[in-house]
Amino acid sequence: MTTMQNVAEGERYSYEECKATADWLLSHTKVRPLVGIVCGSGLGGLAEMLKETDVFKYKDIPNFPQSTVHGHAGQLVFGTLKGKPCVCMQGRFHLYEGYPIQKITLPMRVFKLLGVETMILTNAAGGLNQDFKVGDIMIIKDHINLPGFSGNNPLVGPNDERFGVRFPCMSDAYDRKLVQVAHEVGAELGFSAFLREGVYCVLGGPSFETIAECRMLNKLGADAVGMSTVHETLVARHCGMRCFAMSLITNMVVMDYDSQAKANHEEVLETGRMRAVQLEKLVSTLVSRLELNGL
Repeated sequence: MTTMQNVAEGERYSYEECKATADWLLSHTKVRPLVGIVCGSGLGGLAEMLKETDVFKYKDIPNFPQSTVHGHAGQLVFGTLKGKPCVCMQGRFHLYEGYPIQKITLPMRVFKLLGVETMILTNAAGGLNQDFKVGDIMIIKDHINLPGFSGNNPLVGPNDERFGVRFPCMSDAYDRKLVQVAHEVGAELGFSAFLREGVYCVLGGPSFETIAECRMLNKLGADAVGMSTVHETLVARHCGMRCFAMSLITNMVVMDYDSQAKANHEEVLETGRMRAVQLEKLVSTLVSRLELNGL
């Protein structure tokens, strides 16, 4: 057995461990979620929309990692949104926190075993597309998994067929029907002026990108860059859940050596607060349409 296989086996959670976590949660709440929502940096207010909630701190949930990033509350919220049973992650996990890639995607497997069918993922991202502006919301139509180019993929290691197939297709990573409905909802809400669509590129972080890296990513076809979401999408799709994802463009990346601008996390959180209400309205209306569209 190779070193990579040894590492992957030691770091991944078995089906039985994931089921034990799901069973623990189901025994502590009456909510049976069909929709899972992941809040990005500064976007934890999405969870405040849920009604009749049960809240669990990550530290109290068996096998769960803990979020270490400012702006991530670190709790799982069960409740209903527009009458739809949901579970919401207030705070996610990232590679740069030092967790193995299999551990940061553990919640996706647990969500699958809870009964979740649709994942809505949000993140804060830097804008690479020069037509974008700070405060824009980008619907993700596709992604570039740069860490995956070197084998850093959450699906590396032995595959458990109870979750999904060995070689999952990713040409439909983001559900096209949900993307279409989101555009329709955005137009109805009057959000068309700041609603975009594009390709998201994930990097490991925690350092922000250099100017040369930003220029490269832009040439590769990426419209926005961040440090999350893609790994969760890979595992969610592997488990058979549909995915819809959005990036809040919280800063424009620096692509000019003469620029004095510098990326910082406080700017990310501030933009999240600025656009929070519109993002929450977009997500809640999209969730309400899941039944109407038979999605």
